[in-house]
Amino acid sequence: MTSSASVSRTCPRATERDAAWQAGARWARRLAWVSLTVLLVEGAIGLWQGLAVGSIALTGWALGGGGEALASATVVWRFSGSRTLSETAESRAQRGVAVSFWLTAPYIAAESVRDLIDGHHAETSVIGIVLTVIALVLMPALGWANHRLGVRLDSEATEGEGIQNYLCAVQAAGVLVGLAVTAAWPSGGWWIDPAVGLVVAGIAVWQGVRAWRGHDCC
Repeated sequence: MTSSASVSRTCPRATERDAAWQAGARWARRLAWVSLTVLLVEGAIGLWQGLAVGSIALTGWALGGGGEALASATVVWRFSGSRTLSETAESRAQRGVAVSFWLTAPYIAAESVRDLIDGHHAETSVIGIVLTVIALVLMPALGWANHRLGVRLDSEATEGEGIQNYLCAVQAAGVLVGLAVTAAWPSGGWWIDPAVGLVVAGIAVWQGVRAWRGHDCC
């Protein structure tokens, strides 16, 4: 009798835990869709402005949004259909997020080095400044939400997406500083733009290795 009562008491809690986990998975998928939409819009506008004013930091940030969008799309894939409860899908999603980091690094690094060597001076972009301010406000909130969900779901793919959101915000801050300095001091602050690009490229490589191996291995 005691055993049966014990089972009857524990089963509802297990069911509730499963329901809570699946609710969290649905939220992770919804947030990934939000992140994906925001990143695609930011990327399109940022690429347009970056190429228009010759800012490698702004262009790299926009292209980096493609890798971040891949991370969001990977989380959508991870928590759709039968993959929601699949450990194999989690492993594949984790690797996909790692690749998304590595996709952002080579172009940003190469263009940053070239601009430093050539002494390239980027022009001012008011639209770029406004865009990076919006990202600086929005992305940390998405990163915080994704990181909390990743911990709750034990999903490194979701945590990795949150880190991508944070990385986007960090890069936006750097790009914002570079654009502001370029506007205020065009002759002397030109090197800040490519320097920011190099820092972001290094962070992207490190986070890619961390995501590929799993957090506990780094």
